[in-house]
Amino acid sequence: MSAEARILYLEDDADLGTLTAAMLRSDGFDVQWERNGTTGLARFKQHTFDLCVLDITMPGLDGYTLAERIRALAPDLPIIFLSAHVLAEDVVKGFTVGGDDYMRKPFSVEELMARMSHLLKSRQPPQVQRTTWPIGSYTYDHGTYELRSAGGTVRLSPRAGELLLRLATHPERFLQRRETLLELWGDDSFFNGRSLDVFITKLRKQLAGDPHIRILNIRGQGYKLIVDERRQT
Repeated sequence: MSAEARILYLEDDADLGTLTAAMLRSDGFDVQWERNGTTGLARFKQHTFDLCVLDITMPGLDGYTLAERIRALAPDLPIIFLSAHVLAEDVVKGFTVGGDDYMRKPFSVEELMARMSHLLKSRQPPQVQRTTWPIGSYTYDHGTYELRSAGGTVRLSPRAGELLLRLATHPERFLQRRETLLELWGDDSFFNGRSLDVFITKLRKQLAGDPHIRILNIRGQGYKLIVDERRQT
């Protein structure tokens, strides 16, 4: 998976950046390391990348702003934030601006590589014949991560798309919280659980154009996507 992956890595700390970039390269990733958000954006515009790993506190453009600029240019590109900021509002902001994952410093480079590989794998087209799923007045195309309706098309992030696929393909089954965390995040820690809650909130907003769609949340247990069929009567 990692042998062909081209990574844009932003980190202004010279020692940490040198070590992390070297370990990623030793695992087969093609890493372009930048220490400034402004130069990082310029590098992004010059080349094609498969994934971005962004520190939040940087000179030039901060990680949040850089992620917004990148997301505007590449709606489905996976983004991982790295930060010493651990307050809930910092994490929520990271996902709100388009992040797919958020790791706290100090972090294990081995865990970072595992999360990168997981996101890159989930970005590959699914090995199934069917790629589109009706959700009320919407159509979700998992091949492109596009949520379509009469009001337009929204491109979801890879992780949001994987979560919506699971909700859409289990309409009659309760989607267990722990199972979902293990499949998409690799563990069911409290920190990742908060991340899952953020994605569910964003999906509710993206499906809000159809009032007959609900994502039910049974606290601590899981979720269920419900489409009220009375909308067709």
